[in-house]
This record gives sequence, C-alpha cells and structure tokens, in this order.
Amino acid sequence: MNQSTWGIVSTIKASTKDILSFAAYHLSLGATHLYIYLDDCNEQTWEWLEAHPQITAIKTDDAYWNQLRKKRPQKHQVRQTRNATHCYASNPQVDWLAHIDVDEFLVFNETIERKLNTTSANVLRVAPFESLCSEDQSQNQIYCKAKLPNGPEGDALAQEIYPMFGAFFKSAFVSHTAGKILVRTGLPDIEIRIHRAFDHDKNAIKDVDIPEAELCHLHIQSWEKWLKIMTFRLSKGSYRAELEQSIKAGSGRMSRHNLFSAMTAENNDDLRAFFEEVCLATPELLNKLKTHGLLRAYNLNLNAHMAKHFPDFQG
Repeated sequence: MNQSTWGIVSTIKASTKDILSFAAYHLSLGATHLYIYLDDCNEQTWEWLEAHPQITAIKTDDAYWNQLRKKRPQKHQVRQTRNATHCYASNPQVDWLAHIDVDEFLVFNETIERKLNTTSANVLRVAPFESLCSEDQSQNQIYCKAKLPNGPEGDALAQEIYPMFGAFFKSAFVSHTAGKILVRTGLPDIEIRIHRAFDHDKNAIKDVDIPEAELCHLHIQSWEKWLKIMTFRLSKGSYRAELEQSIKAGSGRMSRHNLFSAMTAENNDDLRAFFEEVCLATPELLNKLKTHGLLRAYNLNLNAHMAKHFPDFQG
C-alpha cells in the first residue's frame, strides 16, 4: 500500500519570519506540499515561499479575485473559506488537505500514516490544544492545555483549576474548541470552511476525531500581543459577537465577546487577572493540568526547521 500524502492550505497575513517558520515546521513534519494564500500580497514573503519546491504561494491581489470572478470579501474568514475551497478544487497534489492558520501547528504521533492509509472517513478532525504563555519567551517548549470535558465533570474541573474565571466560559478555552480538519482530496463540489467541510448540498460532511494528531494553537503568545489585538478580535476576529454559540440560561457563563468587552470597558485590570489565572504557565496551573491529564508540552524547534528549509533567511 502506498503511503498517503498530506498537505496544508492556509490564508495568512503575518510577518515573513512567522510564515516561513510555519512552513518549515510542517515540511519537516512530513507535509508533501503547502498552499499558502498571502492575504496581504507580501512580495518578499512570496519570493521566499515560491523558491521552495514544496510550496505554492498565491498572491491574493485584484488579479486573483478577478480570475475567480468574485469581489474580495471584506471578512477575512470568508476569504479563508474561498481560498481553501479554491485550493481544493484546483487538484492539490496530496491525498489529504488540512486547513489551518499560521498560529496552529499540527503534531502527529507515529501512527498517523497508518490512520491516513486505512481510514474510510473523508474528513478527520484534529483536537485543539491551546497554548499557555511562558514567562520565558525564549524557550522552545510550548505548554498547552486540553479542552475540559462537557457536562458536570468539566464544570467541576473548571471551578477547581480556574476558581475565579472557570465558570464563565466554555471548556476553559480562550480560542476555538472545534479543532481543525483534514479532508480527503478528490471529492466533487466540496466547500472547505474554517472548521468543517460541506458537500454540494451544503450539508456538513461527517468527520471522525483522530487521536493520532493534535493541534498546538498559539492563540495567545504574550500579554502584550494579546492586548494589542483585542480590539480587532472583538470587532472582526474570533471574539466577535456573531460567532458565539447560544448560552444556556442560568448557566452563569458569558460569551467571550461579552466577557472581554466588560473586562476592557474601563481598564485592563480584570483582563490581566484573567490572563494570569487562565493563560499564564504558572507552576500552579501546570501542576493542576498535569494532575488531570490536561497538559501537553510540545517542542516545536522552529529555529532548527527554519535552518533546514530556509537557511539563507535573516530576520
């Protein structure tokens, strides 16, 4: 049996270094090909990516959108969906296509190849693990936490691990809890969205969770960066109001939009307290997560992967 191949499609607006690090890591992990849609048409980044034989870089300029006979969508989430679907329909040269973001890093165990070769599913779901900020930003090791389980067990853990804020938000996650998908290529009339794939009748394709893969999500990398991007995320990004799921009356929970809006209404003291309890890799939090089997430690080793795939890059 031939080994299944996999690749990535991603729409990215980030620094050249961050994009190359993302690409280098996944090439070292075993990706056959990467399809990177540059949301800001950065010429320097495009040149670096296009020089690599395993990367196709697309500048999503006016000519690109005119070719698709579509107006450039205002919302970046819609652009992500259009680009991922365009890539899928353009016969990507891989057996499986993952749709992830520049701050997300796939982590595979040694049985992933067998899973890709033998599964009958057409869509595989990778569970997210949300990063914790380290006070030592120079370290390669990234601590991440798993989602809390649903129901009373998860509620009890939230109160124990996050006594001040755990009751207010789902799964003790600041970012998405849905994870991301790998889609088998070659299916007709598929639309790939951010967390799901849909068939020609606009029905969500059934997906299968795979323990052979995890998603290291570097959603919050530092207090300063999180604070800087908060306004954007509340109005246009992952904390905007229309993204929130309905919250059961009497649960005591708040949407991320309402929670963070309230915390930033006057000053950032409450938000800082939230960050220190929920997002900072303190010894106390790491110990609690480890005790309950909710802690991951990933060594992404980005500098080594950069040196391998982009040895001449200085930045």
